[in-house]
Amino acid sequence: MSDLILKTAAELADALADGRTTSVELTQAHLDRIAAVDGDVHAFLHIDAEGALTQAAASDARRANGDALHALDGVPIAVKDVLTTTGLPTTCGSKMLEGWVPPYDATVVKKIKDAGLPILGKTNMDEFAMGSSTEHSAYGPTKNPWKLDRIPGGSGGGSAAAVAAFEAPLALGTDTGGSIRQPGAVTGTVGVKPTYGSVSRYGLVALANSLDQVGPVTRTVLDSALLHELIGGHDPLDSTSTTTPVTGLVDAARAGATGDLKGLKVGVIKELAGEGWAPDVMAKFNESVDLLTKLGADVVEVSTPSFEHAMAAYYLILPAECSSNLAKFDAMRYGLRVTPDGKTPSAEAVMKASRDAGFGDEVKRRIILGTYALSSGYYDAYYGQAQKIRTLIIEDFKKAFEQVDVLVSPTSPSTAFPLGAKLDDPLAMYMQDLATIPANLAGTPGISVPAGVSDEDGLPVGVQVLAPVLEDARLYRVGAALEAAVGPVLSIDKLEVAR
Repeated sequence: MSDLILKTAAELADALADGRTTSVELTQAHLDRIAAVDGDVHAFLHIDAEGALTQAAASDARRANGDALHALDGVPIAVKDVLTTTGLPTTCGSKMLEGWVPPYDATVVKKIKDAGLPILGKTNMDEFAMGSSTEHSAYGPTKNPWKLDRIPGGSGGGSAAAVAAFEAPLALGTDTGGSIRQPGAVTGTVGVKPTYGSVSRYGLVALANSLDQVGPVTRTVLDSALLHELIGGHDPLDSTSTTTPVTGLVDAARAGATGDLKGLKVGVIKELAGEGWAPDVMAKFNESVDLLTKLGADVVEVSTPSFEHAMAAYYLILPAECSSNLAKFDAMRYGLRVTPDGKTPSAEAVMKASRDAGFGDEVKRRIILGTYALSSGYYDAYYGQAQKIRTLIIEDFKKAFEQVDVLVSPTSPSTAFPLGAKLDDPLAMYMQDLATIPANLAGTPGISVPAGVSDEDGLPVGVQVLAPVLEDARLYRVGAALEAAVGPVLSIDKLEVAR
């Protein structure tokens, strides 16, 4: 095993700039690591060794001529399989799109290509991003590198597991209700949900348009800042894209790493603690709050009453948007087509057979729920009421940020639970996103950073930091300060996968 895989993306970038390594060398090192351990982890659905090495060779040629495209030029990356990629399959973890190769790149994929980052492959995910454990992938579950009988979170467990298993230094994920942050918490990685609209969603196969957001998955806060600045910014192809530049994140991360949070006001969210939260998770969270105080922050408790209704509102809004978005998979234009018995089946029969075969149980559950919530006679009673709760959540965030600079909570109610433990209990699975959902409903940015490991099971615990809309830099200042104070949590020696 090459020691190159143990380095952070920032360290790899420095090594490339100084000529101490080549992109081909470090890309091959990560491909070798994937070959060695991904049979156990199953973080990847598609691996593009030839393409990654070709991109790496091109990066080395540019650096030899002094023409590096970006600080991360030559540093390899993994991409969640919900983002379209020219020449590589995009399946969204579903049989419905098995084998589909898009004719265009998502904007964020184009940005990383234009910056010279070799793409190692596409990572596993819950089907169409619906799930909190990556067990709902049509191609089999991803396993947590810390303990292979545990879940890696979801829906982006593949990206988090790839980074945690040292198969990739960087990954792209998407966060609809916590799908970057919750996997980050249970795998000991850093996961960021940027401000809604600050990173383009063009080329992201939509689950819920008003909630989805692309973001970075890394092993350090600085690495997330570097990747976030690269993929952020206005995109004319995305009608929800903001025009505010995404800058200052790297500087904020470097400033936070000094450990000085004097003058910062931190609010502990009253509603995201207590009953339903594992004692070992709360213990590590409380230790993190104590660290913030020692770093000079002024910590107070903040009440956000509407957060108690966030999950109920989310699981009406998300299925409603999902029902609408997935209607396009009708077996007529692209995707799976199943022809039922009979010489001349109707279009309706083909559609029914194809959707029945192509969608998994969780996708069907949410389509049915969303269609019901949007149906005549129930729209106002369910979907309309949920949108009112969403407004209250946005108002509670505004009131809270009038009192404090950032809000903090545990990221997930528990550490990584055993594979299969919650598959037959959808509500228990949904509860894993209790702390992360409010940020998606309001569009605010959030980060999960490792808070240590549980004293009970030795698995990682995450702490979440939330900031006002377009104040993503605050996440990096606080996240980097906490990261430095807590110390290293993820190391290859702690993993169950082979060194």
